[in-house]
Amino acid sequence: MEQTERATKRIHLMDELRGFAVFCMVFYHAFYTLAYLFNLEFGKALLNFFMPAEPWFAGLFILIAGISSNLSHSNLLRGLKLAGIAAVVTLVTWLVVPAERILFGILHFLAICMILFGLIQPHLHRKRPFTWIPTILCALLYLCTRQVGSRLLGIGPICIPLPDVLYATDWLAPLGFHSPNFFSADYFPLLPWIFVFFAGTSIGRLAVEGRFPAFAYRSRVPFLSWLGRHALVIYVVHQPVIYGISWLVTMILSSVS
Repeated sequence: MEQTERATKRIHLMDELRGFAVFCMVFYHAFYTLAYLFNLEFGKALLNFFMPAEPWFAGLFILIAGISSNLSHSNLLRGLKLAGIAAVVTLVTWLVVPAERILFGILHFLAICMILFGLIQPHLHRKRPFTWIPTILCALLYLCTRQVGSRLLGIGPICIPLPDVLYATDWLAPLGFHSPNFFSADYFPLLPWIFVFFAGTSIGRLAVEGRFPAFAYRSRVPFLSWLGRHALVIYVVHQPVIYGISWLVTMILSSVS
């Protein structure tokens, strides 16, 4: 009975963790803008300090997106809508700031993942018992493919080189294979990140069954929760706002000096 009640409750911890990831993302993009679009030294220093944390909060965001997909009525529809937004982001960045264009960023990535999950979800056994095996398998596959960008497949020292033909063009860039000339200011290829998303869809079975720990359903940081619930809107609008603030900071610094 308690699990049934939990299954209908909002999981505030997921909102807060997603909000934390969004909060970190905004600051990361702000430092990136100051460093590379406005060439400010303090922006470069902040970016270099913050950069090691980027894969962790990005991975957290993707994992929660996978968990949330279990609670969606139509992942296929969500994915198609997000793909449209991602296409607009590509078009706008290509026209306005071509040097910082986004060809396959996190919105493109999540759209593809949602569409894929939406296609296979009807074929999954909804009443299958939860097991950690799919999550562990996804973790291993992530570790095996995380060096695809470096033309390696494997874990640690146990790696095999991938054929050069995969990196001859940019047509396979969404998968993680691209030429040295490829550039996307925001880049999240399917390999290895798709395995983080699908690890989330596996863990999401616990959310469907209301089997998350009791503390996950309590609200603790409303601000982060609000950020998490409005993550898409924040992602779309935060870059123009950051650019405007960075331009203003640059003008102030120029007038002072």
